[in-house]
Amino acid sequence: MKDTINGNDEFWVFGYGSLCWHPGFEYRKSMVGHVKGFSRRFWQGNTTHRGTIEKPGRVATLVEEKEGIVHGRAFQVHSNAALPYLKNRECKLGGYITTSSTFYSRDGYKKISVIIFIATCRNEHWLGEAPLNSIAAQIFECSGPSGHNVEYLLRLAEFMHRYLPEARDEHLFTLELLVRSRIKEENMCVRLLMGDRDFNIDLDDDEFDVSDEDFDDDNDANNPRENTFQFNLRVPDKTLRCLKI
Repeated sequence: MKDTINGNDEFWVFGYGSLCWHPGFEYRKSMVGHVKGFSRRFWQGNTTHRGTIEKPGRVATLVEEKEGIVHGRAFQVHSNAALPYLKNRECKLGGYITTSSTFYSRDGYKKISVIIFIATCRNEHWLGEAPLNSIAAQIFECSGPSGHNVEYLLRLAEFMHRYLPEARDEHLFTLELLVRSRIKEENMCVRLLMGDRDFNIDLDDDEFDVSDEDFDDDNDANNPRENTFQFNLRVPDKTLRCLKI
């Protein structure tokens, strides 16, 4: 890992996958916002959390795209508390490395240097690009020690719909629709796939101000959150390339 983490007692981490709704470490503060120059893609394989060696799941990574924007959540953390956990979860088990970027808060007033855990085509778990139907089928069919791969996808999509409604992520939301269609076709229970865990996500009041009226499913023509689960919270195709780090 880079010295940008090892040399600092305090730093910011950008989460764009499961860290958004299940960070798993202590942090001083968090805020929602975005980074530029990347797009989120389900191109990373996973055999330790959302899949197995025999049937790898698919989880998110970032790929370089000049005009891309990825919405997510930044955390202010202490290395003594968070670093060992993040190294194990993201690097040792997940196959990710670190890079850095600039995070822009949702309110437009803050610009922060952040560490990003990111997978590239050089790691052993890399699955790479595939048709969205194939990726959705793989997500639907896989599960691992941390739960079903469907849970990973739908909790992330739900977080974006509810707390970053301005986010435009065709890749993520198309996969969500495809997986939900498959669940309906197979007459499966969403709540069963999601597991019985509740995730309490603390967002700072001054960083989050969206009313429940903004999330009325009846106003969504595509109704991507039909049969949705609930969080408990306080508050055109482009050419992409693997990161060369």
